[in-house]
Amino acid sequence: MNVMTFEEIEKMDGEKVILDIREEADFRKEAYPGAVNVPLIQIMNEEDAEKPDIMAILKKAVPSEEVPVYIYCHVGEKSEEIAELLEENGYHAYSLQGGYRSYLRLKLSRLLKEEEEESSVERCKEIERSIVKKFRKEIWRKFTKAINEYELVKDGDKIAVCISGGKDSMLMAKLFQELARHGKKNFDVIFLVMNPGYNDLNYQTILRNARLLEVPITVFQTEIFDIVAGEGESPCYLCARMRRGYLYSRAKELGCNKIALGHHFDDVIETILMGMLYGGQIQTMMPKLHSTNFEGVELIRPLYLIREKDIIHWKEYNGLQFINCACRLTESCASCGGTEKGSKRAEIKELIRMLGEKSPFIEKNIFRSVENVNLNTVIAYKKDGVEHHFLDEYDG
Repeated sequence: MNVMTFEEIEKMDGEKVILDIREEADFRKEAYPGAVNVPLIQIMNEEDAEKPDIMAILKKAVPSEEVPVYIYCHVGEKSEEIAELLEENGYHAYSLQGGYRSYLRLKLSRLLKEEEEESSVERCKEIERSIVKKFRKEIWRKFTKAINEYELVKDGDKIAVCISGGKDSMLMAKLFQELARHGKKNFDVIFLVMNPGYNDLNYQTILRNARLLEVPITVFQTEIFDIVAGEGESPCYLCARMRRGYLYSRAKELGCNKIALGHHFDDVIETILMGMLYGGQIQTMMPKLHSTNFEGVELIRPLYLIREKDIIHWKEYNGLQFINCACRLTESCASCGGTEKGSKRAEIKELIRMLGEKSPFIEKNIFRSVENVNLNTVIAYKKDGVEHHFLDEYDG
């Protein structure tokens, strides 16, 4: 069985087929340029004797035995099995060493080289200008609208802007820098990065982006990934709770009275539908709330009105590369951004996308539904832990 690297195949001329055998959700997030998605990993993991014929699927994707085939998965293990199967059937097949992770390392190394060749100061200024000029309507105005409408920032605040390393939190950091420069509020910010046990590639990506964007981060270490590693198939719930607790605790130690998280408009409407369809309740992700465990600390969500597609557009316009899922516990953790297969949030995201194709008002109407609650048409509701029923006052 032959093994090659991404660098080697780029130097080869002539016709070739590159197969990405990861799940479709992963492929849609990002893939090697020119790759064709044949999602075989799920089939390979099945134990059912009647599972689809993998070779039959491959023959449809690679009709000619004369064309060399290059296969990659997440880390290069499953692709070796597919390459061997193709070779046994007369194809010229190669497994791409290190899989998709190897491609990311290659891409990152090239980005680093490119950045060394240009002025990092001017690049940062261009990114900052894009926020207040090109994306003024979609991002900057919606950010300031949320700040004002929900009273998220007040004079004298000291805010811990929590950075995970993804596109949302890094944009939030830049927005706060712009607000501090040009806004009227008298407040302080600390750009707080918690390392729960990232692999080195993800951690270095966060540090690189902080340098590029000139965000003066404060990093602190935890061992959350090690602690939750033995929590069965889905450690994500415990991990999320622990991360939130650590952030609150460190923010309070640093004298902050608020922590800012990067949840955006799409997170809000997905939460509304998830509560209705899977939780049997009407609730939303609030733009701000007081901590029940850390007195005097408040959580705020400044990206509350910003659409995810606009954040992605800003990222791509500026050629930025952020981490997607930093979980090192599993490649396919459904609830933390791996393949997303089986994730309730992924199902809701797809449902909203389908509904949005039928009507352009769907997303806004979901959002407004929790602003326009008519208690005269509600059977029951809870406030401060007390349940109220329409019959309580019906005859009064």
